[in-house]
Amino acid sequence: MKATGIVRRIDELGRVVIPKEIRRTLRIREGDPLELFTDRDELMLKKYSPIASVERFSEGTAKSLHEQSGYLAAITDADNILHAFGTGRKALVGKAVSDEMTELMASRRSHLASAAEGGSVMPVIKESDLSFTAQFVVPIVAGGDCLGAVILLSSEEGAVMESSAVKLARLTADIIASQFE
Repeated sequence: MKATGIVRRIDELGRVVIPKEIRRTLRIREGDPLELFTDRDELMLKKYSPIASVERFSEGTAKSLHEQSGYLAAITDADNILHAFGTGRKALVGKAVSDEMTELMASRRSHLASAAEGGSVMPVIKESDLSFTAQFVVPIVAGGDCLGAVILLSSEEGAVMESSAVKLARLTADIIASQFE
């Protein structure tokens, strides 16, 4: 654990303010759920990720999606790539999603793009030199909230996402979302 040197007092209602710099660094926004942990005399806050709570299920789902589609398949929560399977997976897992991905998830829209067809392939993670030639991103929406996304990626020259793979990704997002309803 890293000390920040910041000290805050608890008010009469038991509230404590998390400084803006820390909220920005950890990408904590107003309304975000936080999970509380205690260990002896320590209190820890962690940004709550519903998808991380079904860790094994989402990991197996990402693996199956890769095996069935043949594309690099990834599952994210609202902030990070949780699982990825396929060529290039190590460069994605655990990394923060790009601002473009965050905006796309917030809009609850899917995104299909192929550079070969003149489409705009957006960056998937922040500060990366990875380049993909085709992608499909579908948000995972449950109870009106966007919990993350299912992503298919290709770096092959002239790649175009097959309609069967797009349907598989949509189905995967629906199955994951159904775990929260």
